[in-house]
Amino acid sequence: MKSASMGRAVPLDLTSTAPHRRHNALTDEWLLVSAERTSRPWRGREEAPTPRDLPAYDSSCYLCPGNVRANGERNPEYESTFVFTNDFAALQPDSPVGEFEDGLLRAVAERGTCQVICFSPRHDLAISRMQPAEARQVVDIWASQSRVLGEQFQWVQVFENRGAAMGASSPHPHGQIWAGDALPREAVREDATQRRHFEATGRPLLLDYAAQEVGGPRDIAGDDDWLVVVPFWAAWPFETLVIPRRPVSRLADLEPRVRDSLAARLVELLRGYDALFSAPFPYSMGWHQAPFDGVDRPYWQLHAHFYPPLLRATVRKFMVGYELMSEPQRDITAEEAADRLRWAIQSARPDVVHSSD
Repeated sequence: MKSASMGRAVPLDLTSTAPHRRHNALTDEWLLVSAERTSRPWRGREEAPTPRDLPAYDSSCYLCPGNVRANGERNPEYESTFVFTNDFAALQPDSPVGEFEDGLLRAVAERGTCQVICFSPRHDLAISRMQPAEARQVVDIWASQSRVLGEQFQWVQVFENRGAAMGASSPHPHGQIWAGDALPREAVREDATQRRHFEATGRPLLLDYAAQEVGGPRDIAGDDDWLVVVPFWAAWPFETLVIPRRPVSRLADLEPRVRDSLAARLVELLRGYDALFSAPFPYSMGWHQAPFDGVDRPYWQLHAHFYPPLLRATVRKFMVGYELMSEPQRDITAEEAADRLRWAIQSARPDVVHSSD
């Protein structure tokens, strides 16, 4: 039976636990919000707690300074960030050119490269444990490597998988950059929505969104330069979106002062994540910056997505069943998640910032 509200506007109470759907303006997709699902009993898989106390150096870690990697190469005795080409790269710069087409069957060759970025020589120094000046070094390497790779490839994807729950192959804090010739699915979607909004309004979509969210119930840790928000359309339980509050399309375009404030906001957010369940918090994060194809895109706004999987301390959100077959579904409202994250961030703020131990 069709909804009685179809065809007429009915006010929706977003503070209610009643199921409802929300629109993702950035991807032009919908998701289901079912806020009472957290009360259901759980006898399924539980995640093992992430180890808290790692050594500063691990002789068996293939990412620590001076150690031998799986391909037999030895890491230098690096003292800050360290970048190298992934020994098992998913993309290769010398892939043969070609394409295949047979009716509905199509394939094209893809050329690219994959880099690994060790954030620090210390095996135990995640970004959440860094000082902002240390995190600034990570921001700078993201920017410089993006610029270099953007001279060769159209899409540059900076990302980090933290924790075994998100498939990280090593606990040594590190991220990756994959760069390729083609625009991937998420880039195509975000490019289309941002372009349509700009053509209709003359303004970047994400700057309009940021202006609407600043100071609101989903704003959790922003400043004059950055908005850190649980997006209205968040699919993952404690998903966040980081957006610069002034027009900027790529990481390399960030001014020094704005990089400083970004480093501070990242440390604050990730300390809040760790404080949420009093344990190192797994997540996947990534930067979406304008394609490096020489096309003018005044509508494209730089932003970062954080997708943490945990719904409870040891229970993860699985995107299965309905989520795979129909559309994403979340178990708490974005507003409740923002309240909890805001509290966690505030509780993790030290009165005096101590240096890394």
